[in-house]
Amino acid sequence: MEKIQNYINGKFVAPKAGNYFDNIEPAKGIAYSLIPDSQAEDVEEAVEAAKAAFPSWSGLSIEERGDWMMKLSEGIAARMDEFVEAESRDNGKPVKLAEHVDIPRAISNFKFFATGVQHFASESHEMVGVGVNYTLRKPLGVVGCISPWNLPLYLFSWKIAPAMATGNCVVAKPSEVTPYTAYLLCKVMEDIDFPKGVLNIVHGFGHTAGDAIVRHELTKAISFTGGTTTGQTIAKIAAPMFKKLSLELGGKNPNIIFDDCDFDEMMTTTIRSSFANQGQICLCGSRIFVQKGIYERFKKEFVEKIKKSRVSYPNDPKAQLGAVVSKPHMEKVLSYVELAKEEGGTILAGGHQVKLDAPYDQGFYIAPTIIEGLDYNCRTNQEEIFGPVVTLTPFETEEEVLMMANSTQYGLSATIWTNNLKLAHRMANDIEAGIVWINAWLVRDLRTPFGGTKSSGVGREGGWEAMKFFTEPKNVFVKY
Repeated sequence: MEKIQNYINGKFVAPKAGNYFDNIEPAKGIAYSLIPDSQAEDVEEAVEAAKAAFPSWSGLSIEERGDWMMKLSEGIAARMDEFVEAESRDNGKPVKLAEHVDIPRAISNFKFFATGVQHFASESHEMVGVGVNYTLRKPLGVVGCISPWNLPLYLFSWKIAPAMATGNCVVAKPSEVTPYTAYLLCKVMEDIDFPKGVLNIVHGFGHTAGDAIVRHELTKAISFTGGTTTGQTIAKIAAPMFKKLSLELGGKNPNIIFDDCDFDEMMTTTIRSSFANQGQICLCGSRIFVQKGIYERFKKEFVEKIKKSRVSYPNDPKAQLGAVVSKPHMEKVLSYVELAKEEGGTILAGGHQVKLDAPYDQGFYIAPTIIEGLDYNCRTNQEEIFGPVVTLTPFETEEEVLMMANSTQYGLSATIWTNNLKLAHRMANDIEAGIVWINAWLVRDLRTPFGGTKSSGVGREGGWEAMKFFTEPKNVFVKY
């Protein structure tokens, strides 16, 4: 069985303790490779490599750094089929999703920050008759990036690209559940002879390798995407050390549908926003609020369409949903279905594990699930499930749905469907969320800030916000 390796100081290396654990293929429920069980000593080696590389990397011109990052982008594109197959196999998602979303976005991330850093400007402030202040933005040094399993290379590259573009050297840990495309990225670095020590990738568990990255005194910033509980743990460790923190955490996003919406367009998008990537996108609209004037029509059509959805193995060209990422996650999602029943919910569609024929009969498949009849403030409607499960709740007034939408601890994103322009803007203003889509979902401009409020995180990623995060502003005053 293939052993994935760490990549430190430009070389593939085994974990110092020599220990590995299984990398499970979700579609089949069996191990297909081994993942390094890295410890603090492996992180130490990676940090030292990053520290040594920092003077030369930060000393390059922005054009030179950009050229290296463009080579990374081109290297992924040259191995496109290999990356697509690996992402699908590692995560359980349909091949066509990895082909059209995950890997193209990773390519775009490197391209965007390779060129974007050339337009990243500092401020100046004149004090008339006194002098002028100008702001320098300096790289931090060694930074830590820890990414999740739902969009593995997509979100991994979204962190490391702005960090490197702004002159930092990186110690990164991909999710231990989906490590393979980060491993392939190391092969691209080897292909292009990428500068040693600039990007070091250490595989392992969050409580060991991830913890060591967060605790290390030389990592000046931590960028993390994942669960809110883990984010709290990271904050408790990093805050007393005065590290910069960017935490993109959980979501329980409302999808608010008013009765004057474009119904057909809304329905098509709502199917996608509910169950894309098996509902394992932090931006999925898992709480669907529908105005009473169209509630019965919506419910009938939505349930009919979802019951026809094809849950299948990732290589099936007709697959609409693949496997969820792991057996423990499947069990967690299904436990929430049982909780919903206990709380008085009615299962309108799905709610069960799907069994496929061999060799996929041990895979982790769940039928897309629709639940009705729950109170807005029950656990099912308040806690993040992160799977192919949505709830339906009718509403009458703008004030009522706003109250229900804002009732959770989370505030990541929201979707609003209406043709009333004033209503749309009012709702967008009053919704407690970092991202609001009006008559759309998951439209992302890489220049815009991304992140949430409340328990959905701290800080913003994307565009100038990411490059600001990975730099330290220094004010310089010059007297006239």
